[in-house]
Amino acid sequence: MATTLKLDDSDLNLGRVVAVRGSVVDIWFDENLPSINTLIHTGPDNAIAIEVLSQLDDNRIRGIALTPTQGLARGMQAQTNGGQLTVPVGKEIMGRMFDVFGNAIDHGDALPEMKRNSVHQLPPPLSKRSTKSEIFETGIKAIDVMVPLQHGGNAGLFGGAGVGKTVLLTEMIHNMVGYHQGISMFCGIGERCREGHELYHDMKKADVLKDMVMMFGQMNEPPGARFRVGHAALTMAEYFRDEEHRDVLLLVDNVFRFIQAGMEVSGLMGQMPSRLGYQPTLGTELSKFEERIANTTTGAITSIQAVYVPADDLTDPAAVHTFSHLSASITLSRKRAGEGLFPAIDLLQSSSKMATPGVIGERHYHLLQQIKQTLAQYEELKDIIAMLGLEQLSVKDRATVNRARRLERFFTQPFFTTEQFSGLKGKGVKLEDALNGCERILNDEFKDLPESAFYMIGTIEEAIEKAKKEQKKEENNTDADKKETAKV
Repeated sequence: MATTLKLDDSDLNLGRVVAVRGSVVDIWFDENLPSINTLIHTGPDNAIAIEVLSQLDDNRIRGIALTPTQGLARGMQAQTNGGQLTVPVGKEIMGRMFDVFGNAIDHGDALPEMKRNSVHQLPPPLSKRSTKSEIFETGIKAIDVMVPLQHGGNAGLFGGAGVGKTVLLTEMIHNMVGYHQGISMFCGIGERCREGHELYHDMKKADVLKDMVMMFGQMNEPPGARFRVGHAALTMAEYFRDEEHRDVLLLVDNVFRFIQAGMEVSGLMGQMPSRLGYQPTLGTELSKFEERIANTTTGAITSIQAVYVPADDLTDPAAVHTFSHLSASITLSRKRAGEGLFPAIDLLQSSSKMATPGVIGERHYHLLQQIKQTLAQYEELKDIIAMLGLEQLSVKDRATVNRARRLERFFTQPFFTTEQFSGLKGKGVKLEDALNGCERILNDEFKDLPESAFYMIGTIEEAIEKAKKEQKKEENNTDADKKETAKV
């Protein structure tokens, strides 16, 4: 529910509702027409919140409801103090879960009176932005080695339904506390209530909730509310960056639903749709949101955004527009997920603008190129292997295939957040250890070890241990078989 206005009548600008069409409401004001983005309250107990989206003439505004409009009728009084949608900011919001209005929805203690900031903020000017390019370590081998993230940059997590976007995001929240003493801000746009509930309890169990703020706009909420959740979460993140001078990790799940909410709002407002039914203002709306995420001289907001790709089509306008704002794009592959290679990151499709010798260093850059070359050659050889078998390849090609298959398995990793499902203890791997492992695989140090030894491990030393255990197990099984045969 929206927060009810508690002001003297002298502070209020009064109007009346003249039309209600679902979430779209027209309101008449005799004078002082409210400006765009003004918040208006109306309905029984002033519980219905409406945001002004356009001024139709000298006396009428058209707004979109941020709450359900049941019970709203023509002729009802509407009132506004000229303010915009605001959310509370301050240290007291840590460890709490909020809705788009800044109301706590975690059944915790009541929040004290706090400073509130408007959700409509301008991006930081270029003069205040930091010019340094730094790597943001995540503890996930496939990301740190193949798709290095930028400190204060935007990374996109692209994938269809069910390939592991949310799992990867929750793992990053867990790792942030260990690697960066910053704050995690989780923003769920159009989330299922089950996902929000599970995430809250998982974070509580992992003891990272105290370093987090969560904001949710659920799937069943009106499009106006879902469209503003991202801006509300960003406003809270900006407070920690600009006022507390701390680094913030902003996780958005998911940007496609932000675009989808904008599309619904645009359709309700009667705007002519653009390509594939998207809103004509898609580029502008996304830019207003993405440009606020930045690395400034006081702190940084690093953003990792899940982007649902409709029908796995990367040419969809939602995916294309989002791509242009990103410093790194992590593409998740359904094929890899089907093979059980988790995280299911497509190592050849994913890319990062940080992957240059000047930023990540010569050694990392050359290793990255070698790995990509090896994996690309393996991809080309797959058809030949399928038709003729591995034996028909040259010795050189066979060595390439062996290296590529070991690298693919080395990039799998057990997650802390999936321990209860997989039964495998989670692992976080430092970048240096991950690079050493890749280098040693490329140098054919482990060509005699079985491929299975590299699957779901942390550092390369664990592969050696795993291979020894597997060998011992095989020897024991062989001895047992011999004894059985002898008895017969």
